[in-house]
Amino acid sequence: MGNVASFLRNRFVQSILLSGLFLQMGIWIRNFAVLLYVMEKTNNDEVAVSLISVAEFAPIFLFSFIGGTFADRWRPKRTMVWCDFLSAISVFVVLLTLVTGTWQVIFFATLVSAILSQFSQPSGMKLFKIHVPAELLQTGMALYQTMFAMFMIIGPALGTFVYQTYGINVSVGIMGVAFLLSAAALMFLPPDPTEERTAKTSVLDEMKAGVKYVLSKPILRSLCGGFMAAGLGVGIIQPLGVFVVLEQLGQPKEFLQWMLMINGAAMIVGGGLAMGITKKMAPQVMLAIGMAVSGITIAVIGYSTNLYLTLAAQFFSGLVMPMIQISINTMLLTSTEEEYIGRANGILNPLFMGTMVLTMSLAGWLKGMTSLSTAYLVSAVCFLIGVLAVAPLFKLIPVQTAKPEEAS
Repeated sequence: MGNVASFLRNRFVQSILLSGLFLQMGIWIRNFAVLLYVMEKTNNDEVAVSLISVAEFAPIFLFSFIGGTFADRWRPKRTMVWCDFLSAISVFVVLLTLVTGTWQVIFFATLVSAILSQFSQPSGMKLFKIHVPAELLQTGMALYQTMFAMFMIIGPALGTFVYQTYGINVSVGIMGVAFLLSAAALMFLPPDPTEERTAKTSVLDEMKAGVKYVLSKPILRSLCGGFMAAGLGVGIIQPLGVFVVLEQLGQPKEFLQWMLMINGAAMIVGGGLAMGITKKMAPQVMLAIGMAVSGITIAVIGYSTNLYLTLAAQFFSGLVMPMIQISINTMLLTSTEEEYIGRANGILNPLFMGTMVLTMSLAGWLKGMTSLSTAYLVSAVCFLIGVLAVAPLFKLIPVQTAKPEEAS
């Protein structure tokens, strides 16, 4: 626990966690208020609802690498403050438009904040690299992921409560205030270090340099392979969970929410456990264990018809998910030079999202052509392939220590 206490005394950590708290509140209120409002306005129109997902996920493909490149060019604290501030301004513009009666503009709020997050998120990673000692990075990632896991449980309830109690106008207003409070919390971050750019290069040149850098780093190449395998596996099971409830367990579709709650609660527990073992377990070991256990539990869920066995597998699947996220982020930070963090992050994220969306679109077809159990088995195999993809990390990073200088 001394590790966590030392981490929490860091001024950067206090500011970034407070900012993250407000930001997550705004994001989850946005997600569910917009979803429920659009469903109400369109009488549950599938196309309108799918456009919300497009507004959320399309910026990851279109702006992640661009945002990461600019994050490497710009001062990270200033970038994050401006992104949150501009998100708040866009939300208040949407609120004014809503008052005049043009409800379709609600998509704009989701799109703008999703775009700006592609510039803000890699800047946050860069600040972690600058302000958190290397020996506390893994602890920091664990605490950060635990906060995200908590919002996966309370976020939907929070967003639904705010919308159903106060309506869309107040929901949008609260969203804007949350973004402003996030920006205010970031003002307490230590000043950005002053950097002298030795030569002016174009954005395109820096994007090319980022790709070359990632390809030249064996550790980052292995992480790319692991990211793609995990994305393929997650994408298959993402839309099929309701069929496990209906076909394997014989429960009503509403039972899915309890499985998701168990998964979310396990992620919180897993984040806490990860904080306790970061000093004792190297990140590549944590990643391999997390992916292997995920593969096994997914296979069990796909074949099990026993309710309690399925729930146990669901719990263990959630338990190891933070281990995967924490270890990947830790290795990304420790093995990447500061000036390339944004671009490396901007390459890895779309790899995961792209492969996930690809298999999400094929999941229904795969289940129809084979069976639900086979689809889950394919997903499990993807995770086990991911273990093989990250196996070279055991040679590239010494297991007993995972210091940045050894990892590069």
